[in-house]
Amino acid sequence: MKEKIFTGAAVAIITPFKGPNNEQVDFDALGELVEFQIAGGTDAIVVCGTTGEASTMPDKEHLSVIKYVIDKVAKRVPVIAGTGSNHTIHAIELSKEAEKLGADALLSVTPYYNKTTQEGLYQHFKAIAESVSIPIILYNVPGRTNLNIAPETYARLCKIPNINAVKECNLLQLPETVKLCGDELNYYSGEDGLVHFLMSAGGLGVISVVSNIAPTYMSEMVHSYLDGDVKKAWDMQVKCQDIVKALFCEVNPIPVKEAVNIIGLPGGKCRLPLVDMKEENKAKLAKAIDDFRKIGGIK
Repeated sequence: MKEKIFTGAAVAIITPFKGPNNEQVDFDALGELVEFQIAGGTDAIVVCGTTGEASTMPDKEHLSVIKYVIDKVAKRVPVIAGTGSNHTIHAIELSKEAEKLGADALLSVTPYYNKTTQEGLYQHFKAIAESVSIPIILYNVPGRTNLNIAPETYARLCKIPNINAVKECNLLQLPETVKLCGDELNYYSGEDGLVHFLMSAGGLGVISVVSNIAPTYMSEMVHSYLDGDVKKAWDMQVKCQDIVKALFCEVNPIPVKEAVNIIGLPGGKCRLPLVDMKEENKAKLAKAIDDFRKIGGIK
């Protein structure tokens, strides 16, 4: 059995920008968001993931954001740094630097665009894992990368000591993965709308977009399940479906940044090529937030 990096709901935190072209990170705003998360009971913070727009960041900026969050959090909760790349050497360099900065774990996405074979996936993640000593969470998101980690590849990867977990978006293959890996791999949902299903397979929680606006709700939902109140957790999963749909009505993180702004926190705007939401979708999002607030989803 591998040690748990966290249990509950980790926020895949946004990165607020400022400047005429959103060319600068707004560190003051980022600090406010970190404090909102910790006050709301988030179980961990994932920085510079997909939701954090890491794909738009040069390395110096990317690492400065990781450092800022690690320093701001000051060990109050685990900080997981996104350091994935479709270039293995680049991923190794980012991973080494994030470890030096004090990250508790790393999130490493499957290689995108150039893609690879299952053997290539194994060699890619093996090389990254062997370059650092901290735990690694694999990130399997075929909808973005057009590449899937097969259960048989997980079975090989989980033998590597510091390959600790997976953020899984392809839940249909989870039974086969659990059959092959058992407790040699920890499981986190990459889908806010399907957390309950992953928990039923022995999952430890979720890396959540919704937590950007509702950290207390998402953490309570997961911990209710872990504490044995499966019905409460299911009821909470059902009740958050409308906000989940609203937060993914356009490509992430466009809606969640708008949602953060709507609830009065400094979300800012996305960097190009991501653009502002359509007005009709903004209205739908605002209504979903209002409805979610009425049931206590947003404190």
